[in-house]
Amino acid sequence: MTFTVAATSTNTPGMSAVWFAGFALIVAVGYAGACYVKPFTACNRCKGTGAAPPPMWRRVLRRTASPRALRGRHDCRRCAGTGLRLRIGRRVVNHFRRLRRHAGR
Repeated sequence: MTFTVAATSTNTPGMSAVWFAGFALIVAVGYAGACYVKPFTACNRCKGTGAAPPPMWRRVLRRTASPRALRGRHDCRRCAGTGLRLRIGRRVVNHFRRLRRHAGR
């Protein structure tokens, strides 16, 4: 008589959820720390330069037009020319701080 042993996991069924929750907690704490230490990051639209990217027609004219036609770089509208934007996590923190401050009024 031979016995066959089925391959089973040594982890308990809920253990993977615990590991996932622990990993998610570590990532969240790390992002919160990054938002506290460095609340600003480079603007996605202008890549941190502060100048708006040229419109499509200027990119086409760049090869054919005179330099005068290419003048007039404007400030980026998204970051107001600073090249920086507030992180999403920091916006959330500022929102809850504002809610708490105005809750007693």
